[in-house]
Amino acid sequence: MQTTRRGRPGYDQQGILAVAVAAFNEHGYDATSIGMLAERLGLSKSAIYHHFGSKDEILDRALDSALGGLEAVVDAPLPVDAGAADAVARLEHVLRGAVHVLVDQLPAVTLLLRVRGNTDVERRALTRRRAFDRRITALVAEAQAEGALRSDIDAAVVARLTFGMINSIVEWYRPGGREGADRLADDVVAIALDGLRHP
Repeated sequence: MQTTRRGRPGYDQQGILAVAVAAFNEHGYDATSIGMLAERLGLSKSAIYHHFGSKDEILDRALDSALGGLEAVVDAPLPVDAGAADAVARLEHVLRGAVHVLVDQLPAVTLLLRVRGNTDVERRALTRRRAFDRRITALVAEAQAEGALRSDIDAAVVARLTFGMINSIVEWYRPGGREGADRLADDVVAIALDGLRHP
């Protein structure tokens, strides 16, 4: 677990992290230097290093934030009023939660989706993403086995297509637009699950 270091005037860790993630998304992680971040922040490099030991640590924190949010959605119990905790109810809960994570952490999730495994930090993030994908596939397979979803489509394909749709939100969603996270989650569930239920 990362410990929070005492802030310097102007920016705390979260403020530096937000500016860094924006720069990584704009220029790419490799092309973004600590010097570039210092210039954007109006801080010295040493002030950044007071908060983070390296550029890799900044990336690790950003990716952990996105992945931790998604993993928490899968681990979270269903609300008490959700009724029976069958697999399709849990899947709907995960889809809605994932949309909320994406909207709430749009820059960090955007960064996560651009990771290609060029560094140890990125490879660890990709390993966690694959584990998350396997959990979603298992949930889809369970819902199919219960007879709640059509089973003529491979569970892994269903998981990939569904999260492909959710992940595409980073390309066009703008905070403060017509649709908030709740409405967007309703739309995703309607398109994904209604098309997968038996006629």
